[in-house]
Amino acid sequence: MKPGGEEPVLLAELKPGRPQRYDWKSSCETWSVAFSPDGSWFAWSQGHCVVKLIPWPLEEAELAWPVAEARETDPACAVGLPCLILATGLNDGQIKVWEVQTGHLLFSLVGHQDVVRDLSFAPNGSLILVSASRDKTLRVWDLSRDGRQVQVLSGHVQWVYCCSISPDCRMLCSAAGEKSALLWSMRSYTLIRRLEGHQSSVVSCDFSPDSALLVTASYDACVIMWDPYTGEQLRTLRHVPLHSAPDYSSEVHTSSLRSVCFSPEGLYLATVADDRLLRIWALEMRSPVAFAPMTNGLCCMYFPHGGFIATGTRDGHVQFWTAPRVLSSLKHLCRKALRTFLTTYQVLALPIPRKLKEFLTYRTF
Repeated sequence: MKPGGEEPVLLAELKPGRPQRYDWKSSCETWSVAFSPDGSWFAWSQGHCVVKLIPWPLEEAELAWPVAEARETDPACAVGLPCLILATGLNDGQIKVWEVQTGHLLFSLVGHQDVVRDLSFAPNGSLILVSASRDKTLRVWDLSRDGRQVQVLSGHVQWVYCCSISPDCRMLCSAAGEKSALLWSMRSYTLIRRLEGHQSSVVSCDFSPDSALLVTASYDACVIMWDPYTGEQLRTLRHVPLHSAPDYSSEVHTSSLRSVCFSPEGLYLATVADDRLLRIWALEMRSPVAFAPMTNGLCCMYFPHGGFIATGTRDGHVQFWTAPRVLSSLKHLCRKALRTFLTTYQVLALPIPRKLKEFLTYRTF
């Protein structure tokens, strides 16, 4: 695999319809975008208490005209399997779960005391849902048991912005307005460790497709790549503005990170920052391989099959960008297959050469 240097191209932009009068708490930001796991649906919170759900790929009519409002509210959305469902988080702390094909409301989950900022389904289809809220807690729900609340996770002292379940469903990472991210066990629902290394608030996190890596993004303009099993910092990606160097004396500066996500094959990262740039990073590089100008970006997510990135903005818009398409090397495919079921400690215990261990644990690329 060779990192591509082609700049992302804006393919399409979706805009909300004419705003109406809503609850005074509501605003126009797109805080969340989500593809269904099979890539057949796309959802985004387009502000003003509206979540829009549309089939993918987009039709020409949807590209040419502003999108009208859909059903109800919400700052966060996630799409899960089986029987395709959409979970939406509300300003009053409720979570509503919908059946995508029919639009029927399946559950109203009550427990949070403030805005629900993020939602994450367990990737294994078990219908476990994790929610993150401004009430400083995460809550675990089991939709296979009529939406029963399984656990309340307490440990943050600030609003919880982001939650991400590892693809192997062993771990959960959460990010709040704090300088550390928390890593939890999805089996015992206990805290594994605090990941400390950022100099400002951590606002976004994501696991690699094989669960062997975790990335966190912060207002300190850095993305840190971690080994979630050992807590070791493997790499730091610094977002240096094209026009000037960042000012680390300030809590929030022009390169403050808003979102980070892995590509489906695990070879690239996408980041959105306040310096009006979408960046794409190759895993083995310490500087971006591509840039794209975007204004007021808040979130980003790769299409499940690769090739596209969706980004959300402060004005309720969604933009779709081209992303590098790569043919993974045989080495990477073997590493990804092994790391899907082997922890770092299990790899280190294997009777294999040291250099191979370093490659399999992402110490070298």
